[in-house]
Order: sequence, then structure tokens, then C-alpha cells
Amino acid sequence: MELDLTIKQIHKGLVNKEFTVLELTKAYLDRIKKRDKDIFSLMSINDQGAIKHAKEIDKDISLGKKIPLLAGIPLLVKDNILVKGMKATCSSKILENYIAPYDATCIKRLKEQGAIILGKTNLDEFAMGSSTENSAFFSTKNPVDLERVPGGSSGGSAAGVADNFCAYALGSDTGGSIRQPASFCGVVGLKPTYGAVSRYGLVAFGSSLDQIGPITKNIEDAKIVFDVISGKDPLDSTSVDFLSGDTKLDISKLKIGVPKEYFVDGMDKEVERSIKEKIEKLEKMGAKVQRVSLPHAKYVVPAYYIINTAEASANLARFDGIKYGLSKNDQKDLLNVYLATKGEGFGDEVKRRIMLGTYVLSSGYYDAYYSKAQKVRALVKKDFDNAFKKVDVIITPTTPTPAFRLGEKTNDLIEMYLNDIFTASINLAGLPAVSVPSGFVKKLPIGIQIIGKPFQENTILNVAQLI
Repeated sequence: MELDLTIKQIHKGLVNKEFTVLELTKAYLDRIKKRDKDIFSLMSINDQGAIKHAKEIDKDISLGKKIPLLAGIPLLVKDNILVKGMKATCSSKILENYIAPYDATCIKRLKEQGAIILGKTNLDEFAMGSSTENSAFFSTKNPVDLERVPGGSSGGSAAGVADNFCAYALGSDTGGSIRQPASFCGVVGLKPTYGAVSRYGLVAFGSSLDQIGPITKNIEDAKIVFDVISGKDPLDSTSVDFLSGDTKLDISKLKIGVPKEYFVDGMDKEVERSIKEKIEKLEKMGAKVQRVSLPHAKYVVPAYYIINTAEASANLARFDGIKYGLSKNDQKDLLNVYLATKGEGFGDEVKRRIMLGTYVLSSGYYDAYYSKAQKVRALVKKDFDNAFKKVDVIITPTTPTPAFRLGEKTNDLIEMYLNDIFTASINLAGLPAVSVPSGFVKKLPIGIQIIGKPFQENTILNVAQLI
């Protein structure tokens, strides 16, 4: 059966009894079985649980019960988001056999709607990476070109949506980890405002930066999923109640900002041309386009990597071999249990970030690095505040290039980290942003990024819809 369907198309088909939830679920599972041996998108498959749940929804439909919009619609979940009774490995050896004892709040809300979880997707270990090559188990490939990366860290989720393994997926975004893979795989990726979606049940990497969001086939689906998973959660003190922007968009009143600092030397010329064409198209439709300045943009990547590594070093201290996960408890004393467990359980990139984070937080270096990075963060946020006094949205490339080849940047960490150059500032400032497909360069998809004011998700999605 046809699998390249949107959420509303599937819902209509189920309600009109054109196909059953069981048929749909089995079709996705068959697709995964057939294709994932080439793409390596999934960490684990929930085939029995998904089929059982599908039968339950089918029974409700046969009894004439009205079902929610997401009922019976299959999704994939990034493997750093907890689903009760399923593995939550974070693609790390240290959590290889860890079973989640509870549901993340976003999962709980989706389950209440009747959503069907097909499985968990591969990621860069503990979400630390931009290519999904840092997984401890295998590298995910881009379904558009199997010799290229799908982006990261939510590469498994983006690849799964792009290759019709599911109707939609959940990812997490700390510095671009939803938007960059969405761009590389040619799908939609929404990074919500910090606090819009509860982080309860998301394995923490950078607590002041992390946000859960949807990866979908179109803009409407991103809004549908976001509306379900967003909102205040008493289990996450950083989550908030809010009203999400205007639902209607008057293009003649729309003011678009284009930051000069986001069209940089070294950027692929074809990417630059494609993004500028989309902006010109919006201008012809009636929008007002003006240049804005984000003068501290050049400091974003170093400030981001100081803050995220500092928070990672604190968050990952809990993986000590005592309460859960891998435990090398055959050592002579407690210190050696810690050392052996972390030494064997963590991969190179995770160790690198823990060590860098511990260093920038250490006595004598805190003021020189961490404190200074936080001051830069405040300046980056102020840049956006000033720009948004003049414009409604800011439009930039999502990434400076299309997807790169597997192995191309694994030995050049600076090159790899620069993949976050257009995305990390949004996390530092806590803003919402969406990456939407913007055509192809060298037969590879690229994305255009729309950035909004806090809690203006509807506004950026409406602009994305125009594109």
C-alpha cells in the first residue's frame, strides 16, 4: 500500500475504512525490514507492541468510536527519548541493555492520542554529533544517497521519515540536531522554543539547550504533532503554557529579516543561490525583506561548544556503573569502577566532550571560558531581540552545504562542528526554528531555516508553508 502519506491522509483513510491500522502498521514494518538493512535507521523495532496496539485501534474504529487525529498513525522515536518497556540506548555501549521504566511526557501525550510506536532510531551517541557516525553501533546512511550522511544527531529519525518507515518521527535538538538532518534528508524539522515541549524523559545532554521536536513530511504534520506534545508539564520546571503565534498570515504585512552574517565564505554557492531565490519569491508575493545584523554570529560555535560540553560533563556524571547501565563492578575500589565503566562505556566523542566540559568548568578556567561563553550567549540573544524589533521572522540557510560523504569529516572535528554554524545560535537564544526543503543541489536536498520570536511556532510554520 501507499506509504508516502500525510497524517490527515492516513486519518481519512482509516476513518473511511480504506485500510486498517493493522494493514498500515504491517506495511511500514515490511518497509523497514526490506530497506533498513541498507539505511541502518533503527536501533530497535517494536513490531509485536505495534501490531497489538494497531488491533486495539482497529477495534475502536469498527465499533464506530471517534478516534483522535493521531490514533493509529505510526511513528519512530529517537533513542534518547524514553518509551516505557523499550530500550533507551542513546546509541551508547554504556546503556546498551537499559530498558526505560517510564514514558517521556511527549510519549505519554502521543500514546493518549493513540499513536503507534514502531521503534527507536539511531543517533550520534548521547546526541553528540552532526552525522550519526558517532553511534556506538553503526552509522546511518542518507536514503537519498547511501554514500552520504543523513545528518545528526537525529539522523535515524530523519532518514526514517524520508524513506517512509513511518508517518513522522521525534527527534531532539541541542544545536541543530533536528533541523540539520531534516535539511540533509529533504524533510521538515521543527525545533520548538525552549520550554515549549517538556524535556521530562529526554536523556539530558545540554539541559539549557535541549528541545524535543517533530520530523515530518510536510508543514501541517509538524504543527499537528507539535500541538499534541507541547505545553506545560509539572515534571519539567522549564516548560511553560503559551499561545503559539497567529494562525493566519497576511503576506503583505510580513517582514522578513535576512542576516548578512549567515551568507559566509566557504558556503556552497548553489545553496546560497537557492535560499536567495526562495527569499525573492516571498518578496514577489508581497512580503517586505530587509537586511538585519547578528554581529555576534561569529562567536556562536565556540560559545556553543563550551556551554554544551560543560553541561554534558555534569549530566553524564550519572553514568557511573552504580544505579543503571553498564557496570564494571569487578574492580578493587569505587574509583576504578567509575573509571572502568566510563572508559569502556563511552565513545571517543563523548569522552572528548566530557573532558573539555570538565576543563572549562575547572578552577582557574571557569571565568576564562565558561563564564565568557555565557556572556556571549547573552549577546547572541540580544542580537536576535534587536532584529525582531524590526522583523517578524528571520530566514537563513539550514546548513552551508548539502549532505557530505560518510567518513569525509570524521577526522576533522572543526569541519564537523562547523555544521552547526547556522543552527546553534537558535538554541543559545532559546528560539523556535523550522527547516523546510528548499530544492536540490547536486541532486541532494537542502533546507531553508525560518527563525521566529519565542513561542511563535505558528508564524514560522505559516511562512514555511508559503515556501
